[in-house]
Amino acid sequence: MRISWPELWENIMQCQNCSLGSGCIQKVPGQGDVHAPLMLIGEGPGEQEDKQGLAFVGPAGQLLTKMLSAIDLPRDRVYICNVVKCRPPRNRQPSPEEMQACIGHLRAQVALVKPRVILLLGATAVCAVLGNDYRITRCHGQWIERKGYSIIATYHPSALLRDESKKRDAWDDLKKVRQRLCELSLYPDLLEDKKNEHA
Repeated sequence: MRISWPELWENIMQCQNCSLGSGCIQKVPGQGDVHAPLMLIGEGPGEQEDKQGLAFVGPAGQLLTKMLSAIDLPRDRVYICNVVKCRPPRNRQPSPEEMQACIGHLRAQVALVKPRVILLLGATAVCAVLGNDYRITRCHGQWIERKGYSIIATYHPSALLRDESKKRDAWDDLKKVRQRLCELSLYPDLLEDKKNEHA
């Protein structure tokens, strides 16, 4: 039986499935439109996220906001979360054991939001959702259909801050996201904007 949002929140806040729960300032479940057709999944909270309890509010989050704006989507119209809900020490990559300990929370979020399109941000999200056989450098920008979800990956905004040469690929990936959202008429105003571009 599917749990409710309040139950999921309580489960996340009380979670001690791994050592990350005792080392963070606060849990970062995620935020946004809980009925959004588009769901974004990143790696885990960083320093600012840990302080504020919100996903993607640090430098990478600011870039993500700009990336979404570039395809005409404000942040409050998508749902944003991470694979792990607690900040790993020194912002290191979460271990496979930590990811496995938290994956139930992520699956519950996906079941509650019921997005049509999922955008994976970075290698950790790709590994957690698609499996170890997938590599971000090879699978970014490619659509993968699973269990009724259209899934696509792009580089994590923090990777783009470290290596600007990846920004062109990320932009191409985002344009594919916008195109799919328009094709599925998931954001009618995006479709209208597209029509106006060709008017």
